[in-house]
Amino acid sequence: MSRREEKSRTGLDRANEPAILILTSLASGTKHGYALAKDIEGFAGVSLGPGTLYGAIARLEERGLIEPTEGDERRRPYRITSAGRVALSTAVHEMRKIADEGATRLGLTTLVGQLIASKQPLLGWTQ
Repeated sequence: MSRREEKSRTGLDRANEPAILILTSLASGTKHGYALAKDIEGFAGVSLGPGTLYGAIARLEERGLIEPTEGDERRRPYRITSAGRVALSTAVHEMRKIADEGATRLGLTTLVGQLIASKQPLLGWTQ
């Protein structure tokens, strides 16, 4: 199976893909739908509508990448599974390779390397 076919099968082919955002959120702990939406909005600046969010949750659950946990009648919390961690790790690795290549082609790796070597804050970040 080609990489493209594998990504299409898992649905993990874009950084702003709802599945990637949901798995990233759940990597830090169990959350229900509303908490997922708020967390995603906070770290990614992406607002997922209910149809998009719950459709992606259903597909992730069908693929065994997330699973529901005990909750009350109103809220159904989810957690990432081992398979979900592997899928997220693979997707992050692939995105990192592309981001690194883009940075290299833009000449940013030299700048970042120089900043790290000089121990100066990166683009306004402080330690």
